[in-house]
Amino acid sequence: MNPEQELRDKRDAKAKPHLDQYAPVWIITEKIILTDEAIQFNVMFEHPEYGWVNRRYRYDGFNDVLYHKGQTLMNESEVLPNQEKDPYISVTVADIPNSYGG
Repeated sequence: MNPEQELRDKRDAKAKPHLDQYAPVWIITEKIILTDEAIQFNVMFEHPEYGWVNRRYRYDGFNDVLYHKGQTLMNESEVLPNQEKDPYISVTVADIPNSYGG
């Protein structure tokens, strides 16, 4: 298997259970760092307290750890173009008010 795809699969196994509560979620950037066996990526979703956010994560494949690296608020002009893409995590009905807000 492709080393980049293996790393993405490991990242997905760690990130999707955490991000499911915010679905729908879109990956808006992704940088694979094979020398560190890591992926740095940004996701966009509607947070229950802050509205639309761009949240950065780093997945360390060697240690199998997902690090939250901060977030910024997004305005509608930033959100709409990303919503035209297929979501990373989709959902039939969003339940944003019941996500834990972390």
